[in-house]
Amino acid sequence: MIDRSVEHSSFTIERNFKATPVEVFRAFSEPAAKERWFVNVEAGAQITHDFRVGGRESGRFSVDDGTTYYDDTVYLDIVENRRIIFAYTMTQNDRRISASVATVDIQPAGTGTRLVFTEQLAFLDGLDKLEYRRGGWEELMGALAKELGEAVAA
Repeated sequence: MIDRSVEHSSFTIERNFKATPVEVFRAFSEPAAKERWFVNVEAGAQITHDFRVGGRESGRFSVDDGTTYYDDTVYLDIVENRRIIFAYTMTQNDRRISASVATVDIQPAGTGTRLVFTEQLAFLDGLDKLEYRRGGWEELMGALAKELGEAVAA
């Protein structure tokens, strides 16, 4: 029997980039740029990208054990070069594992950018954990840094 439950959580990741707010925003808003850091298209991941308020994004990727993950995103608020707010669900194979609201706050910081990523989550039926989601976004922030041409600490 499946344990039907909801666990609420949130986390914030802060990063400073030498890149300008325009460059950071572009890494999220331009499909070709986002494909380079957000998913590994060369490894078979797929993504659709409709970056506008009310627009949808969907993605599919698999991990080594054969598990396939799907995300379904809708953009709720976009302020060019300043913020992106989106809601998304994650599905593992055929089971929904979470629903989230995420905010990408892009702040000018000197000649660079301070990015504050905050996600509020509802983990469903014990199928996902905060440490997994935060770890995934930490990896994505490292990939974003590389996309922006910045060195990433090991």
